[in-house]
Parts: sequence; C-alpha cells; structure tokens
Amino acid sequence: MKQWQRVQPARRVAFAVLRAVADSDAYANLLLPRELERAGLSGGDAALATELTYGTLRRLGTYDAVIAAASDRDPATIDAAVLDALRLAVHQLMATRVASHAAVNESVNLAREASGSGAAGFANAVLRRIARDNPGDWLNRVADTARSDDERIGLEASHPVWIVRALRRALAAEGRVDELDDLLDADNVSPRVTMAAMPGLAEPDGMRTSYSPVGFRLRSGDPEPLVRESGGTVRVQDEGSQLVALALTRFAPPQPGERWLDLCAGPGGKTALLAAEALAHGVTLEANELVPARAGLVRKAIAPVPLDVTVHEQDGRALASARPDTYDRILVDAPCTGLGALRRRPEARWRKKPSDVAELADVQRGLLLAAVTALRVGGVVAYVTCSPHLAETAAIVREVREELGDAVEELDARAVLRRVSRGALDLPAPLDGAGHAQLWPHRHGTDAMFLALLRRR
Repeated sequence: MKQWQRVQPARRVAFAVLRAVADSDAYANLLLPRELERAGLSGGDAALATELTYGTLRRLGTYDAVIAAASDRDPATIDAAVLDALRLAVHQLMATRVASHAAVNESVNLAREASGSGAAGFANAVLRRIARDNPGDWLNRVADTARSDDERIGLEASHPVWIVRALRRALAAEGRVDELDDLLDADNVSPRVTMAAMPGLAEPDGMRTSYSPVGFRLRSGDPEPLVRESGGTVRVQDEGSQLVALALTRFAPPQPGERWLDLCAGPGGKTALLAAEALAHGVTLEANELVPARAGLVRKAIAPVPLDVTVHEQDGRALASARPDTYDRILVDAPCTGLGALRRRPEARWRKKPSDVAELADVQRGLLLAAVTALRVGGVVAYVTCSPHLAETAAIVREVREELGDAVEELDARAVLRRVSRGALDLPAPLDGAGHAQLWPHRHGTDAMFLALLRRR
C-alpha cells in the first residue's frame, strides 16, 4: 500500500492546516475551508477534520505539556512536523472517541512521511505511552508541574497565564470573577454558526437567536448554499457583532440625511449591517480600511446592499482628523488582540503576547480620539473591540474621556443593547460606574464584544 494511503483524508487535512498555522502563521478559519474543498471532503469527514483541527489548536498548551511529560523532552526541541503529528494524536486520545490504535498509527505514519523512520519510532513510543493512561491521569500529572495556581489553571484550561489573568481582571471589573472557569471552558467549545439577515433585504430563515433582531441559526447543514442563494443578503456573523453594530444604528431613530462612517471596516460584516440600516433610513455611509486586501473584502461584503458606499483606504486616524464636525454616527471597530474570539480563532491564544496589548492601545486611543473630532455636535461614536482586556476596553474609553473632558459624554451602552435585544441580556454594571457593556461567550454565547457609546457635546 502506498504511504499516502495510510492516513485518513480527514486527518491529513487537519495535519496540513496545523503545519500551515505553525510554519506560515496561517489562520485556521481561512485555510481549513480551502483544504476541505481541495480534498473533496464533506459531511462526516469534513466534520472530523474540523474537530481535529480546531480541537488540537485550542488545547495546544495542554497537549504540549502532556507530550513533554511522556517524552521527557521540551516540545521546542522536537521536529516541528513530528510535534504537530503528536499533537493531533493526543487530541484524539484525550478528547475524542476515536479508537486509540487509529489515532496512534496514523499519526506515526504522518511523522514517518514528514521526517523518516526514526521520527516514526519516536512518535510511536511517545503515543503508546500516552495511550496507556487515561486523560484524567495525564491532566493531573501536568497540573502537578505548575508553579502557581494561575499556571495550573492555564494548563488545565489550555490558556496562556497572561490571558487567564487578563480575563479574571475583566470579570472582576463586573464583580463576576467566579465565572472564570465557565469562561475558559466556553473558549474551548466550538461555537454554533450564527447567521445575520440584512434588515430590509432578507428575513431570518431558521431558529431565531436569543438577542439579535436580525440573527438566526440554521436548522442544519452548511451555511454557504443559503448565503449564495440570498445573493449575500444573508451572511455568517457572530451575534455579538450584530448587536454592537445595531446599537449604533438604533440607539436613537436615524434621521434622513445623516452621515455615518465605519472607520475600521475590514472585513466588512458590520459595514454590511450599517449599509442595510442606512439604506432603510436615507442615510449616507462611508467606510474606511487601511489594508487594501481587507478593503476589497469590505466592498464584497456591502455589494449586495443597493447603496452607494465609498470605501476609503487610509489610516483611520488621519482620515477622521481631516474631517472635523462631519459625521453623525461613527463605528470604531478597533484593531485588537481578538481575545474575545478565541473559540473561533484558536491559534490566536498562542500567538498573542502581552506586549501586543500596549502596542495596540496607542492605535485604539488615537482612533477613538480622532473619531470624536470627526463627529458633529450631538453625534455618537461606538467604540468596539472583540477583546475584553481592560487595557483595550475600559482603559481606552476612560483615557479618552479624561483627555476630552466635557466635550464628550458616555451613554448607557447596556441600556441601548437591552433595547436592541430580542431577549433579556445579563449585563452587570461595571464596578467603576462606567456606561460600557461587555458581552461574553459563557454568558451570552457570543464573542466577547465590548461596546462604549460616546456622544460629542
């Protein structure tokens, strides 16, 4: 039998994505669909490849600790391709019902293909040692190596320690620190696919979501056929993203002739919602995206909406600063660490560093300040991040308010979201009395979207 025939296609696809993520900084959510199509996988095989890919990436830290304990080697010293083959097998052994002999044998074959017979022998020895004990024993074993409680939590929940601490602080700011375990668990569960029907252009075609008035979930199956059939007026979009965009368009009834701006528009999902809302109310909308490729995605996203939307390609700070007293509503969906979407982008938790937060904070602050200057008196800016990290959220809003003083006032974002929502939203007030709102995966089933609304006086 030829060597390539010894590995099931679903495992081969998962392995290819893991390799691209490790070697080329690829994004699994973008690459996996292409690999599935290239391999001709659908149905159960596609579902298996998806579970193997995302499950392995989510639990990478825990699996590396198990591999280190079983091999007596630092994972960093193991050939990268062999390490990915080991990770893939460990996920099957510890978190799926896949037969252990299949998990071991096929990963050994992947190691052999990548690095030869010696690597295969090493992988076989390590995996058979792991397969001898149950997952609980291995988790206890690696937890016992922790040097602190936070490191133990990080190993058990497979989150870097700095992210564990950041999430704890964000929950503590709401008086809900006891929810940390639930939040970490939610980050390790595959999110349900949520759809958005562009208001005025499409109707929800499935089970309505709990909160978004334009959201729904498919009864079953792949969303792509429905998206194509709708001509793009139905799209895949997290319910939290829907809510924060609608909070800007619906905090007060739009007036004909208003001018709106999506300052950081890529890839365009929220822009499309804004465009549909603008069309319904006789509003002018502009968008801006610095990166040309992402600006192209914005144009594609808004194409189904019959509204003339100019898409600029500039630094948002420069564009907004050059247009004072111009807009009535501005969305600043600021570039951020993405810690609120770890369910969807599992590799992000291993790529981000604490230093990224400080670098992004300067950009976030500059964007929000420039956006306020671009508002007309009485205009409102929605500051949004897909991160709950306090340094990217509450701290940015507080610093901008302190710098601008009486020139801005903060609206009650929680009250706005409750008015927009179809169902009751559990949004505790921050202990510092601020007006912002924070959505959570474990509490709302959404990405951890942050929203603050600032009105220019």
